[in-house]
Amino acid sequence: MSGTSRRAFLVAAGVGASGLAGCLGGTDGGGAGGDEAPSPTGTTTGTPIPGESALLLNWKPSGLHVPYFAAKANGFYEEEGLTLGEIRTGEGSTFSAKQAGLGNVDFAVTSSDQVLNVNSRDLSPQSVGVVMQKSPAVVFSTRDTFGGELTGADQLAGKTVGTGPGMVRMLTTLLLEDAGVRDDVEMVDTGYDTVQQLLSGEIDAAGGVFGDAISAEAQGYTVDSLAVGDSIPSYGHVIAAKKSWASSNPAAVRAFLRGTARGAAWAHQRPGEATDLLVEANGVLEESRDQQRRKWERMANGFMTGDAVTDHGWGWSRSEPWQVVHDALASADALGGDVDPASVWTNEYLDTDYRFVGSYADVV
Repeated sequence: MSGTSRRAFLVAAGVGASGLAGCLGGTDGGGAGGDEAPSPTGTTTGTPIPGESALLLNWKPSGLHVPYFAAKANGFYEEEGLTLGEIRTGEGSTFSAKQAGLGNVDFAVTSSDQVLNVNSRDLSPQSVGVVMQKSPAVVFSTRDTFGGELTGADQLAGKTVGTGPGMVRMLTTLLLEDAGVRDDVEMVDTGYDTVQQLLSGEIDAAGGVFGDAISAEAQGYTVDSLAVGDSIPSYGHVIAAKKSWASSNPAAVRAFLRGTARGAAWAHQRPGEATDLLVEANGVLEESRDQQRRKWERMANGFMTGDAVTDHGWGWSRSEPWQVVHDALASADALGGDVDPASVWTNEYLDTDYRFVGSYADVV
C-alpha cells in the first residue's frame, strides 16, 4: 500500500478529529476513583475504574444491540467497576473499526472482515470478544417466490440469487461453492434493494442478513433461511478496541466484556423485558418493537452460541473463522495490504472463571 493511499485512508477515517474523540471520551481521561467494594457477582473486585468509557455501535440501535442496553440499564457495567457513559449510533462496521483503531472510542461493535480490513491499512483495532459466533449472513426466500420450501443450498442450482455488496456477497459465494452449485447459479447485484426484489419475484433467492429475512416475514410472507455460518466458519458482530489501549487498560476491557456477557445472558432469559429496555433508550423503535424482539431472539438463539462457547465461554475466538474471512477478502483483493489474521484478535481479556462468560452456555 502506498504512502499516499495510507494517508488518504487515515484522513478519511478522521485522524486528528479531536471533537469526535472528546465527545466519545476514553478511560485515559482520568476521573474519580473510589474505595474497593465487594462485587455483587462475587467473582470480581468491583473496584471503580477511573474515567468513563463509551461504546460505538456498528449502526443504528436495533434488536441486535440488546445486550449492551440491557447491561447498561441494569447497572451491570457499573457493578464490574466500569462507567459506560454513552452508547453511540454508528455509521457502519468500517467506520466503527476505524474509530476503535484510532482510539477515538474505547469500545466498538464491528465485524471480523472490517477488523481485518482496517488492520491492513495501518490501524490496529483488535477483537477482544466475539458477540455472534456465527455470521448473520443468510440465503433466504419466500415460499411464494421459491415455489416451495428452501431447505438446502443445493436447491439453488438453476436459480437467480441476488445480494448486495461486500462480505454478504463473498459469504454467499462461499456457501454456493461449498454446496457445489456455484457454476449453476446466476448471481446478480441487487444493491440495497434485495428484499423488495425478492418479494417482487425479480430474483429467486436473496443473500442478506437474518434481519432482512425478518423484514420479509413482517410483510406477511413465509420465509425460509439458510444460515451461511452453518457451513462456512465466520463471525458476526465482534467487540473491538485499539490494541495498545486495551493492553494499557486491561481492567476496563475485562469489565466491559463481563458486563456485556451478563447483559446478554439476562436478555436471553427475558427477551420481552430486554426489548423494552432497548425501546426505552431509543424511542424511535417503539413502532417496530415486535421486529426488534424477533431480531434479538433469533440472534440469541441461533447466532451467539456454539462449540467455542460451550467449550470455552462467551466471546471466545477460534482461528479458523478469522482465516476463512481473511482468505475471502484477499481473494477479492479487498485488503489494503498484508495482515496476519492471528494478530487481530485475542481471548486474553475474557474472564472464563466468571459465570456469565465461562458458563454462558449453561446459563442460557
